[in-house]
Amino acid sequence: MRIGVDARLMQHQPAGISNYTRHLLQGLQQIDSDNEYVVFQHRRQPEPLIKKTNFQRATLYAPVHSRLEQWMLPFELRRHHLDLIHFTDFIPPLRSKIPSVITVHDLAFLHWPHFLTTESAAYYGQIDRAVRHARHVIVPSEQTKHDLTARLGVPDAHISVIYEAAAPEFHPMPIEESRKAVQEKFNLPERFIFFVGTIEPRKNVSGLLQAFAYLRQHYNVNGSLEDVGLAIAGGKGWLYEDTMAQIERLKLGNHVYILGRVEDEWLPKLYSAARCHVHVALYEGFGLPPLESMACGTPTIVSNVSSLPEVVGDAALLVSPRSSEEIAVAMQRLLCDDTLHAEMREAGLRRAKIFSWTIAAKRTLEVYKQVFSGKPTESPQAEMIAK
Repeated sequence: MRIGVDARLMQHQPAGISNYTRHLLQGLQQIDSDNEYVVFQHRRQPEPLIKKTNFQRATLYAPVHSRLEQWMLPFELRRHHLDLIHFTDFIPPLRSKIPSVITVHDLAFLHWPHFLTTESAAYYGQIDRAVRHARHVIVPSEQTKHDLTARLGVPDAHISVIYEAAAPEFHPMPIEESRKAVQEKFNLPERFIFFVGTIEPRKNVSGLLQAFAYLRQHYNVNGSLEDVGLAIAGGKGWLYEDTMAQIERLKLGNHVYILGRVEDEWLPKLYSAARCHVHVALYEGFGLPPLESMACGTPTIVSNVSSLPEVVGDAALLVSPRSSEEIAVAMQRLLCDDTLHAEMREAGLRRAKIFSWTIAAKRTLEVYKQVFSGKPTESPQAEMIAK
């Protein structure tokens, strides 16, 4: 097979879907020396993402998420003589006859359409046509599969659940060494709670701040939690200014540390140094940060909604994302109960080992083979989680 993979987004957005694309390509490189791959990159990213004889770098000039994209891509792709192409960013070229596989990471834009920009609404508004046009759809969770069938009417047989994984660099690091490093780099206190993600309403940073304020008001007995900080790492998203204003309204300015977008090399150190991690999003298609935290040996607190319980199993504390008290109680328990903290650390490490980019690559390659052969494609979710 001659397989195309669209990796243009990696030039524009270094996180999220770009990380998924990078790790998938690295996994495919490790397991497949038989098929040819054409990795389509942005013209401003001349260095090949994968350096292997059966992987070829190529340039696509169609602008990402632009209205010109759908007109330009079919013409650009024609000369590459592909057997199929994988678009990891939801929308394939709808006028192209090349069989396509797409990854739909979540349907947040249908749950929260009022948070979309005009440009994003135009791009994601093509999702109905995308799932009908694609030969097969890959999703990262049973929750997203359910969303696709319930909201867009995609048949079960047309969808494969293939779980993502934490990257290899997320593993336990020496705690004291990590604490010292992040204290020097980010001026963090010795004890801190960690959140990582885009600062936007869907991630429920507002709810996290309210819970942190509740923690300080109701559980800071004799100043026992006075030294605890909340570190927030992530880029600026929709309504970022409202979040900053909320920090001041809650009088948390001396206890909340806004780190901005953190370089990849620092994330494992931040996870390892944190007393606990909190991810109380209102909706997630998968939820990679809790998995990264568990892989680093740091207990995590997650929402009891959407895909998050599916990802963490019994290895995290589950809370209602809309209950400040529940979130605060969970934080207080992990801050103060060393026995619980040790139990959740070990459970998280075991859970994280279930997920693997090598397995994800194998399952994705199987999808490619079945699409190429024209055979029905069965979801590999049950096999994968068992292994």
